[in-house]
Amino acid sequence: MASRHSAFYTPLLTTVVFLREEGHEADYGVLAKGQRTYELLRDGEADVIQSAVSSNWPLMEEGIEPLPVHFAQINRRDGFFIAARRPQAEFQWKELEGKTLLADHGGQPLAMLKFAVKYNGVDWGRIHAVDAGTPEEMAAAFRGGAGDYLHAQGPVGAGEIAASVGASMPPVAFSSLCCARDYQQTGEYRGFVDAFERAKEWSRTARPEEIAAKEAGFFPGISPAVLADAIGRYQRLGTWEGGIEIPRDLYEQAVTVFQSAGAARP
Repeated sequence: MASRHSAFYTPLLTTVVFLREEGHEADYGVLAKGQRTYELLRDGEADVIQSAVSSNWPLMEEGIEPLPVHFAQINRRDGFFIAARRPQAEFQWKELEGKTLLADHGGQPLAMLKFAVKYNGVDWGRIHAVDAGTPEEMAAAFRGGAGDYLHAQGPVGAGEIAASVGASMPPVAFSSLCCARDYQQTGEYRGFVDAFERAKEWSRTARPEEIAAKEAGFFPGISPAVLADAIGRYQRLGTWEGGIEIPRDLYEQAVTVFQSAGAARP
């Protein structure tokens, strides 16, 4: 399962495709409102879920056990973009001051956005950050005329890309795969890890058009050109670089981001 659905998670999507092509049953779904990752894994309702190392921190503070095991990194860069109403080839982050930004208010996306804003010398307090709901509701609101800028993952489907949040801040442990500890003892787990490692490398090196064709079924209504463009942007950003391990320095950078945004304790 995925906590969000986006081309940003192409390594996971192509893993599902690879497994199906190899004759395995591989179901894919997106977390529904109110579903919690640790409960689904604990109760055996899902085997592997895309989440983030940061999702374990509030569980640790609450004393919840057993915690999900984060075993593989998907993305080493934030995957959100700032979209404007018209092309801005020379966008400067200062341009957000005094403007209305439809900002994704999910815990990690918002923490990363606040960090990027501060990292680029901008006063968060001078940005009118609006919570317009789900990503779909945000895009619809922006298309309907709300806001000056939109903060969203690709394919955005609204506005013109002005800046990449991920390119505007250091690499970070952004998205990972997690499972229950017991699942790690199974042959299924080992088969999944092997498929994911192959899929991540393929997602990093294959032509965007080829990848878009393979995962087009996950994005009905999105044109192949738009999907390929989103995939190409993520490749150029280097979001899928590196192996599947979660490096300590990127984990520590995630802690730094959340502390900077006031979303984690020192």
